[in-house]
Amino acid sequence: MSAATAAAITVPEFRAAGTDLSERRRSGVSCGPIVDLTAGPDTIGIAWSADGSGRIGALTAIAAIASDARIAEAYPGIAAAAQGLATPQIRHLATLGGNLAQRSRCWYFRNPQIACLKKGGADCPARPGNHLYHVAFDLGPCVAPHPSTMAMALLAYDATVATDQRRGMSIRDLLGDGSNGAADNLLASSERIERIELPAPLAGERALYKRAISRTHAEWPLVEICARAVMSGSTFRQVHISAGGIAPVPLRLTTCEAALEGQPASAETIAQAARLATSGARPLPMTGYKLDLLEGLVRDVMERIAG
Repeated sequence: MSAATAAAITVPEFRAAGTDLSERRRSGVSCGPIVDLTAGPDTIGIAWSADGSGRIGALTAIAAIASDARIAEAYPGIAAAAQGLATPQIRHLATLGGNLAQRSRCWYFRNPQIACLKKGGADCPARPGNHLYHVAFDLGPCVAPHPSTMAMALLAYDATVATDQRRGMSIRDLLGDGSNGAADNLLASSERIERIELPAPLAGERALYKRAISRTHAEWPLVEICARAVMSGSTFRQVHISAGGIAPVPLRLTTCEAALEGQPASAETIAQAARLATSGARPLPMTGYKLDLLEGLVRDVMERIAG
């Protein structure tokens, strides 16, 4: 048995729909025992509180989120992100919790013969190797971007995560800051995501989601963003912008947000703020193109929100 094969994931893994787990087991990347999850009242479905805040069970299918009229009205960025994710077949089965806790899409991680950091290896082979689709914000030893579209969208909405052991976890609490290259999240080995809690929407807010991909359908995003803003006349208020596909974790573009807060929604203001979206970026030799995509997406989405 090679070192890489020995380093394959052998710890118990939770299975809901198993859309990604099944692939990893077929390839030999995962080979440990499976714990099947059973839906309960708090873990499936969408519920609402009197104040307008929402709760989505972790075993709720992505398709159910994408097609829910009230989610689309209250949290349009989340609904749009769910609609754009994967394929209709996968959305029908894949769960919200599974999307948040899914494993890296890096081709080195997915190769059972390679022991990368996330499989107990000593280094990240993508860093000196082929990292064309990897990070443009180099935050840690692993340079694979986080794969969860829903985590990126939930970050823009200040969502919190409840597990069977903890409550009130932010997306950052769940996923970390990107400095831990050995893990895709900060969940304990026995910890299960149970639900996602969303604050009541802001009065008069607008939101959009958009992704840049390399082909028309069924493709992982190169860069994606979810943006929300309240418009006071022609002035931006309470701007939230998150981005995915560019770092080991989804990022809030706080410098860009600050440049828009309280400013007129002019083309010049938006263009200046969009340029700031790349503040702090450290692209790899092959990933500088993602900064152009990020700036363009921010500019396009904020112009649409302003319009």
